[in-house]
Amino acid sequence: MSTTFTAAVSNALSGNNKSGGRRVTTPVVLLGIAAALLLISALRAVTGANDLTSSGQFGGALAAAVPIGLAGLGGLWAERAGVVNIGLEGMMMLGTFCAGWMGWQHGPWIAALAGVLGGALGGLVHAVATVTFGADHIISGVAINILALGVTQYLAKMTFGAEGSAAQRAGGNDKQSPVMANMPDFSIPGLSDWLNSVEKHHWFLVSDLAGIADGLVTDVSWLTIVAVLLFVGTFFVLWRSGFGLRLRSCGESPVAAESLGVNVYTYKYVAVIVSGALAGLGGAFLAIGTHMYSDGQTGGRGYIGLATMISGNWRPGGVAMSAGLFGFMDSLQLRSGGSTVHALLLLLAVLLVGLAAWRFKMGKPRVAIVSGALAAALVLWYVLTKTVPGEFVDATPYVATLLVLSFSAQRLRMPKANGKPYRKGQGK
Repeated sequence: MSTTFTAAVSNALSGNNKSGGRRVTTPVVLLGIAAALLLISALRAVTGANDLTSSGQFGGALAAAVPIGLAGLGGLWAERAGVVNIGLEGMMMLGTFCAGWMGWQHGPWIAALAGVLGGALGGLVHAVATVTFGADHIISGVAINILALGVTQYLAKMTFGAEGSAAQRAGGNDKQSPVMANMPDFSIPGLSDWLNSVEKHHWFLVSDLAGIADGLVTDVSWLTIVAVLLFVGTFFVLWRSGFGLRLRSCGESPVAAESLGVNVYTYKYVAVIVSGALAGLGGAFLAIGTHMYSDGQTGGRGYIGLATMISGNWRPGGVAMSAGLFGFMDSLQLRSGGSTVHALLLLLAVLLVGLAAWRFKMGKPRVAIVSGALAAALVLWYVLTKTVPGEFVDATPYVATLLVLSFSAQRLRMPKANGKPYRKGQGK
């Protein structure tokens, strides 16, 4: 592609970004992370909820964040090319089934590859429906989710639960596959033990940082490393290469991109297939982590992944941070952390007080009053109780999803042509 094309599209994308509001810089992000660490450390010290920054909590959060993050990253690829993909949940289902199908026979790495191919197949179906036939993106995504649920349940019954089959003899049934081998993991020798010893002292901030770091370097699956590399690779491919520039131009102005020689259909197809492959890998991660495919295994993580993409403002770094937050909440749910969630009520109250002060300063007293009232209610809830109901703990990831989307909605900017119908030659 010519230098003229690159300059033209770069200028167009730069102009579009300016309309999205002030860009958050790296120093601001680092300062925000430091403030969050101090706040969480203070909360742990005040409430005594030591599991809040424990290595077990953050190890679980990392494992929970990976499939959510991969689904969000998949959504990013599709929507940067202008195709809305709410079929991520269905593509994850296909990934879990394919991983379970191949994993018990050939091991976890083949399971991961099978999950990628299963998800990519779902992405291909979505691309054919939306790009070639111009179907509504939302309807196509919903159809894929419904279709994937039925297909995986039917295939599981025919494959794993078939009377007298090898899979049934190996322990499979209508709802789950036979058990597969473990995915290798690693810990950093010496460092993990030292961090664990520092964590046990419960020193302010120091032990909290040690617990967090220990959870991130102990018993880490190699598939997690692959996921991290995919995030880094996505950034460089989409924001540091000519290919990525052309792909993003299809999501901003496909007519302009076509006029400059871009085959928009091809780039949309590639983006949606990669989107499905990443979601399928997220599904495979779930199956590999539990050593089998099981019915209902995704548990809505594809939809939460879609939320991470939106709250992450269609950027890999934002998706990673949002996935980490949702993974943290998911880990609380899995660890039945009623006392820890109870401590978070106080944290949310503090954040609402800060929001109230900021809104009052911005000249929005009504919002400030509502925020202050909610903060007072949360403090009262915290003082009058010692834990929260288990049902509320189970709902924590979904509550966090709604809160994050609500607070981040004002700063979001999707690709301009996202979800809009496009037919070749329509600009002529």
